[in-house]
Amino acid sequence: MNKSEVNSDAPMSSTSSLIPPPSSLKNPSSLVFVDSHAHVDGEEFDVDRDGVLERARAAGVRTILNVGTGDPRGGNFERAIALAEKHEDVYAAVGVHPHDAKLFDDDAAAHLMKLLKSGGRVVALGEIGLDYHYDHSPRDTQREVFARQLRMAREVNLPVIIHSREADEETVEVIRAEESASGGGRAGVMHCFSGSLAMAEQVLELGFMISFAGNVTFKKAEPLREVARRVPSDRLLIETDCPYMSPVPLRGRRNEPAHVVETARCLAALRGVEAEEIGRLTSANFARFFQIKLPTADIQHFAH
Repeated sequence: MNKSEVNSDAPMSSTSSLIPPPSSLKNPSSLVFVDSHAHVDGEEFDVDRDGVLERARAAGVRTILNVGTGDPRGGNFERAIALAEKHEDVYAAVGVHPHDAKLFDDDAAAHLMKLLKSGGRVVALGEIGLDYHYDHSPRDTQREVFARQLRMAREVNLPVIIHSREADEETVEVIRAEESASGGGRAGVMHCFSGSLAMAEQVLELGFMISFAGNVTFKKAEPLREVARRVPSDRLLIETDCPYMSPVPLRGRRNEPAHVVETARCLAALRGVEAEEIGRLTSANFARFFQIKLPTADIQHFAH
């Protein structure tokens, strides 16, 4: 997601039959959730970032993947990495968003590659991909930069985090073309998934994880909820994409990592399980996929 998209999340009713009440979380002290995609380093959190992280921990969020986007020369990537270096429960991903593809050149690529090779807290390249809704960068430039970053990820053996909006077919085409040319890599995550069931089936065949954000709770999102019902349990992730995509019943407010619990509740209702189970399952999936050891033993029975 990108700052220009924040206002697309218009307020709606705070009630939904899909979202059980907070009392459905039976034992808050044992909760385990991972926010697999957040932008906590952004200016929207400058006034209360520490409080946001504390609220996440109190809600049971054990790990956050903070994604740095923006002008590749503007210090955005370094800011995301610095946040991860400061907090042991935060990791970082960096990459050039399709909105900013027009800013990508050889110097930007060299700078990004240096950060990717820095090791430690950087665990993915992203978010990258195609956005044909806003078209802030020309589409041919988006495709070129997307493909180039896929190749960079393979070079450093990192998974990718993919943003795809109104570009289902083209996104899959670019991924397949690069996989065919190179022999594949570590696949990645389709973040804030909003595509069709057909797209979901295609990316699953390519080895990708599918991550659902607050948009799966929206009133008119029944087609997306049908996708969420069908994604295999071992390919499922949850995220906030904060400060964007606030879920029901929190639409119209700034989103933050603690709210990933609402998405877990929605998926639990769709799949006929408890929210706690969605939390543990998606946390185990995150740990396995990103090769990260989470600071809890509560997910171990889901990890194999």
